[in-house]
Amino acid sequence: MNDSSSSQELARILAREIEELPAGARIATHRALVRRFGVSATTVSQALALLTQQGLVTSRPGAGTYRAETRPVTRAGDTSWQEAALELTNRIDSSTGASRGFKTSALLGTLSASGPDVVDLNGGYLHPGLQPLSTLGTALSRAARRSESWDRPPVGGVPELRDWFASDIGGGLSRHDVLVCGAGQSALATALRALGRPGDPVVIESPTYPGTIAAAHAAGLRTIPVPLDSEGLRIDYLDEALTRTRARVVIVQPLFQNPTGASLSVGRQHDIRDIARRHEAFVIEDDFARHMAHADAGPTPPPMIADDPDGTVVHIRSLTKVTSPNLRVGALAARGPVMARLRSAHVIDTMFVPAPLQYTALEVVAASAWKRALATLGSALKNRRKVAVDAVSATFGPQSLALRPRGGYHLWVSLPGHLDGGQLAAAALAKGVALTPGDNYYPTDSSAPHIRLSYVAAPSAADIDDAIRRLASAVAET
Repeated sequence: MNDSSSSQELARILAREIEELPAGARIATHRALVRRFGVSATTVSQALALLTQQGLVTSRPGAGTYRAETRPVTRAGDTSWQEAALELTNRIDSSTGASRGFKTSALLGTLSASGPDVVDLNGGYLHPGLQPLSTLGTALSRAARRSESWDRPPVGGVPELRDWFASDIGGGLSRHDVLVCGAGQSALATALRALGRPGDPVVIESPTYPGTIAAAHAAGLRTIPVPLDSEGLRIDYLDEALTRTRARVVIVQPLFQNPTGASLSVGRQHDIRDIARRHEAFVIEDDFARHMAHADAGPTPPPMIADDPDGTVVHIRSLTKVTSPNLRVGALAARGPVMARLRSAHVIDTMFVPAPLQYTALEVVAASAWKRALATLGSALKNRRKVAVDAVSATFGPQSLALRPRGGYHLWVSLPGHLDGGQLAAAALAKGVALTPGDNYYPTDSSAPHIRLSYVAAPSAADIDDAIRRLASAVAET
């Protein structure tokens, strides 16, 4: 049974029980539901999302999930015909027989909200205690008072914001080389739709961010996984993959890769770009962690696009990770005719990013507090990383961490061969800890068990330490 059918069946069971409850009654926690039904945290989250859509329950951040107020509901008709229609649509996507896929369970897993009794070592967005809330509030207020915030913005983005992105990325880019998008995931989806056709191969890192896999499959692309080492994508396997598949797109995360934490050295960057150029392939550079270097990181390599006169690299940058999940503003940058294709795909997908959001982002990065906020975040991330590394070493052994990256927000923890990452994640949630199983980061079955631990979504470093050490009993039970 797949995640989708499991969540639907769980939603039906819970709906029958919840309908008998009075309005305002609290529903059992994620942790309790995982333990009771023996399903994954993702399945529980999807089931509750379905019940929320039906108006049966409502979530209160930090408090839990509750029976919604009773209201008249239009009785649904027979929608069973849709299953066959959707299945047929997926089978006849193109003349080549390629199909698009919309399996997002792994991606949704990274977005699952934890209950108040669960320490979140899964989420990829800053806890409110780490967000520059004062700067964001002031920026939003100032943006709202701009008359231009309520006019239609240029399709490519607000010129001043494009100027800032061009300067921040570097490499002599101008505003004409930059397109403002709705954060990194939107930019990635747009780039893949613009550069690939259904059925085309696309080279991805293995393991990699679940959103990369989901975006590629939604565009109808065939993912070609290439392994990593401590410096990032293996160039010998990359050359072989491009020769064998004739792929025209390669996706890399150059700094503090998600999930391994690997960073491309300058030499490895040049090698990847040279190999791609020789095969006439584009490199999509998802530079999501550029502003997440820790206080002790030292100099970081420049982005690949900074030394790319031939236009091989399509660069993605976002402000979301270092501000708030709601400041969904990012940029695509590229040189040459590809920008016209990117702009066309962007217009079809979203038309334009709302002006109030763009001007809020502009106010944030133009504020005198912006650089101080990044420095404060860098110090906080350094402290949290140290606490997390010490706790992981004590719980799983120092050999469990091949890399201890001084940037980003996560650790890639290898498990003993007899353990299963998915089972450990379920056992951990039963003990009040949410984490991510390593299988979520592979397009196919993985050979070595891992988990990914995030240290930015929990309230404090003390919570991180306690939660990781609590995993020892979950390991014993698994």
